[in-house]
Amino acid sequence: MTNAPPTPGTPLLGCVILITADRRSAELGAALERRGARVVHAPALTIEPHIGDEALIEQTLQVIATPPDVVVATTGVGFHGWMETADSAGLLDDLHAALAGARFIARGPKARGAIQQAGFSADWVAESETSSELGTYLLNEGISGLRVVVQHHGSGSDGLDEAFRGAGADVTSLVVYRWGPPPDPGLVAGSVRSAAEGAYDAVLFTSAPGADAWLEAAIVEDALDGILDQEARGTLLIAAVGPITAGPLEHAGMSPRVPDRGRLGSLVRSVVSHFAERRSSAIDTAAGVLEVRRGGALLDGELLPLTRTGHAVLTALAEAGGDVVNRSQLLASLPGATSDVHAVEVAVARIREACGAKGLIQTIVKRGYRLAVTSREEA
Repeated sequence: MTNAPPTPGTPLLGCVILITADRRSAELGAALERRGARVVHAPALTIEPHIGDEALIEQTLQVIATPPDVVVATTGVGFHGWMETADSAGLLDDLHAALAGARFIARGPKARGAIQQAGFSADWVAESETSSELGTYLLNEGISGLRVVVQHHGSGSDGLDEAFRGAGADVTSLVVYRWGPPPDPGLVAGSVRSAAEGAYDAVLFTSAPGADAWLEAAIVEDALDGILDQEARGTLLIAAVGPITAGPLEHAGMSPRVPDRGRLGSLVRSVVSHFAERRSSAIDTAAGVLEVRRGGALLDGELLPLTRTGHAVLTALAEAGGDVVNRSQLLASLPGATSDVHAVEVAVARIREACGAKGLIQTIVKRGYRLAVTSREEA
């Protein structure tokens, strides 16, 4: 084993990464692709905005008629969407005037940023970015008799409305966007099956509802156990943008990687760090430093394209760490049901062709194959 040097600028070369998000998925995907990854998109949910929604406009009119004492912003996109809806209805100036005397409470930096962009200032920010911290703060402050407007994210109130009403507040609840069904349910179903079969190096989540929906698809497709097995073996990274998003994944038995800050950029850096850490398990061979990823094999930083059978064979040999793997064992590792030992021989020949005459794989007569690991003595 060795610490292989990273490929400059493309630390995710050879990685196949699934993005389950709808909103800002293009931005996230582009950041990963710039670092060498091949990105697959399968949004588990869509965001349905309320621009022009009569109910939201009616609620906005009520806020204008009875200005609030406290405004709670739970998401940046939701608060920004509320301002856009008011603007589209010709109500923005009146809404600004109605909110001018209110205290603004933000559930994290994104919500604070949206408040500031709208021309207001956040009086308090929940640094943990959780509704529970926000709710505890306001309840401790005392809100009996106050008018409180709560802008929610797409999955509902997180119990804030009920808690505030129970404390004596007059609560107006605004849902500025809702989670809708996936644009392509078949794509989501295929993605969970592919994850269980080992097609991805990583699956990324940016919202708790999206994580819930993807896990539900995994259960429906009978793929959850396979996904859990891939993660347990260390062949699949599950990553979430923040602790709230990680919740459903942890409940399902996963151990998602979560960055220190709930930002897409932090999520990308966390994924890059994960694969940089994995380079310590790359293998020194006679042909160079080898690391097998879902999109191919890295040999001294150069990506070698592999067929599905070639990938299965090289993975089995890499996991053996230089020990001999017989043909029957390699045959059992191949995708699909086949009893043709010739398929193994063809796969080995193609791997050798891809890496050139470098002696990556050794044939052990009458026994099988092994990687030419340089740290081992010749048997």
